[in-house]
Amino acid sequence: MVFENSQAFAEEMDRKDELSEFRNHFHFPAISGKESIYLCGNSLGLQPKKTIEFINQELEDWKNLGVEGHMHARHPWFPYHEFLRDSTARLVGALPHEVVVMNSLTANLHFLMVSFYRPNKKRYKIIFEKGPFSSDRYAFESQAKFHANHGGDQLFDPSKALIELEPREGELTHRTADILKTIEQHADELALVLIGGVNYYTGQLFDMKAITAAAHKAGALVGFDLAHATGNVALQLHDWDVDFAAWCSYKYLNAGPGAVGGAFVNDRHSSNANLPRFAGWWGNDPDTRLPCQ
Repeated sequence: MVFENSQAFAEEMDRKDELSEFRNHFHFPAISGKESIYLCGNSLGLQPKKTIEFINQELEDWKNLGVEGHMHARHPWFPYHEFLRDSTARLVGALPHEVVVMNSLTANLHFLMVSFYRPNKKRYKIIFEKGPFSSDRYAFESQAKFHANHGGDQLFDPSKALIELEPREGELTHRTADILKTIEQHADELALVLIGGVNYYTGQLFDMKAITAAAHKAGALVGFDLAHATGNVALQLHDWDVDFAAWCSYKYLNAGPGAVGGAFVNDRHSSNANLPRFAGWWGNDPDTRLPCQ
């Protein structure tokens, strides 16, 4: 196919788009009385028209059942996350037991870094891309400061621990070769590579498979913030051997403001009893997590 820079060609491609019918499943806001062309998927997706139906159903079950809704609602609340397990696994290319829908993006990043960022005098550096979303930088800095303050080692201070990837002069996006070279340069001191799968500002899709392989070769762990990747690009987290990932659901998944995020942990870590973690409801066998059981 030869692409053309013309309105006629764009309209013809729209007519042939097999997914075009899905446009009718969403509400488009009217601005000054005019229907908008909506390009804000990087901030908040459009509302699906069936959203109100699903929300009202839950409100109705809560009204009629109260606490009994945990087990007897049309979609019982106690195992609610299990309803989303298979579809979420398909979205990110994971095994069903490697994913869970819970918390917010930044909360999940912190919980995951408790397990996967364990700096010591030899390995303490975190590599990330220049210009990540601000909350990611705040999370990385605060994790480094936490370890510096509680471990008493200034190597963990953000000024020493954080390595920010810079694009080449005059360029806005990162070359994969430069990322891999930086990983190799810091290999002996590298603890973690943590990059956005798709950069929110430039739209760059990173080569997650190559980055993961390079990080592991360097002896480091690797994770991805998939806020702008999940539901937007094809992902194969399990096959790429990614260690962990986190994402939100209110952008390309159209879940709405305040919606619950998600997390991925590679299967090879799930049975590692020596991996530090903050335990709670999610980290225990459902059959024995309550004392009365």
